[in-house]
Formats: sequence, structure tokens, C-alpha cells
Amino acid sequence: MSRDSAERQYVVVRNDEEQYSIWPADRTLPSGWHAQDVTGGKDECLAHITRVWTDLRPRTLREAAGH
Repeated sequence: MSRDSAERQYVVVRNDEEQYSIWPADRTLPSGWHAQDVTGGKDECLAHITRVWTDLRPRTLREAAGH
């Protein structure tokens, strides 16, 4: 891993289906994705996603199932 990639900052993002990902903090977000209030290193951001994204089904599927 290069020093640059080890220091790269990411932002946790979520789409309208409430699916999570990370995105480089210095890049414009792709359409349909919204920044959450979490930024940091890759491992830190992925750990946050692991804590908060407990139901991996898309929002519309959860709603259709009545949850």
C-alpha cells in the first residue's frame, strides 16, 4: 500500500435504497449517493458501516416485507 493510499480520506455515503458505501472525500459524489456525517480512513469508515448497516436488504424490499 502506498503512503498516499494509507492517508486517503473517505466519506461514508448512502443511497436512496439505504445501501452504504465509501467514497474518496476529495471526489464529487456520484448521482444518487448522499454523504453521511462520517469521514476518515478506509478502515474507520468501513467499521462504521458494519455497525450501522445491519439489514442489507434494499429499503424498498424491507418496506414490501412490512418491516
